[in-house]
Amino acid sequence: MLPATLCVVLAACLWGLLGIFGKYAQEAGISPLEVAFWRAAVGGALFALHAAAAQQRFPRGRDLLWTALFGIVGVSLFYGAYQLAVQAAGASLASVLLYTAPAFVALWGWLLLREPSGLRELGAVAFTLGGIALISLGGGENIRVTPAALTWGLLSGSSYSLYYLYGKLFFSRYSAAALYAVAMPVGALGLLPLTDFAAKSLVAWLALGAVALLSTYLAYLLYSAGLERLSATQTSVIASLEPVVAGLLALALFGEKPGLLALVGAGLVLAATLLLSVPRRVQGRPHPAPGQEEQPAE
Repeated sequence: MLPATLCVVLAACLWGLLGIFGKYAQEAGISPLEVAFWRAAVGGALFALHAAAAQQRFPRGRDLLWTALFGIVGVSLFYGAYQLAVQAAGASLASVLLYTAPAFVALWGWLLLREPSGLRELGAVAFTLGGIALISLGGGENIRVTPAALTWGLLSGSSYSLYYLYGKLFFSRYSAAALYAVAMPVGALGLLPLTDFAAKSLVAWLALGAVALLSTYLAYLLYSAGLERLSATQTSVIASLEPVVAGLLALALFGEKPGLLALVGAGLVLAATLLLSVPRRVQGRPHPAPGQEEQPAE
């Protein structure tokens, strides 16, 4: 078995490749929404095989309905918005904007779950907003900071943050593989009416396969293996390598070079993530940071 830290590092690297593989698929003539469709469809099939082989319990009744609804929001919307952000902004900026999710988690926790918020949460939200402002002003080489880019990037971050609300109810009652085995196919069906299917070259199929197998299924397995042996704080901090990996690869492969202000803004977004990863203390005992009770995979 691989060391726990290495598992999480590898998962972060595979997630960092998500935008790279997605961009290769798009350059091969595949639309962003078709990339999202195949990620959900093939990833869902892999999770279904995994859950069936492990004889894991699938959600039923009302839980099944909630999981199907999650499939529309957490898969159709999230996967689609992320690939559209890659198209509009580039792989590196899309990955950074995805990491606005912890700030949205803190916001949803305060608004919907009445969870306590303090200076740390307010500071993280302020860092995130400041980072977005600097990113929008910073630009860079082969990076397109447009209203569409910011909109899709923030929508991917906000929709991904909803995994926390869903996870609060279901990730302690069912295995994540069994839940994804339902949510991902539903998400694929949600994307189906919006997807225009194109003829595919070998490069396109390889990129789509890498998105589903490496950056979805395998990344989740590695992350969950690390999470079993590390604290949620440790795994969330290590996983923050993702946008760094995405940025370095986007620079090397596509010449995406953010400007100085954009780099500072990306640093603020990551600082907000790290700030929220530190457990707050309640009555002398550590209390998990928002979204860390159960950590879903991307």
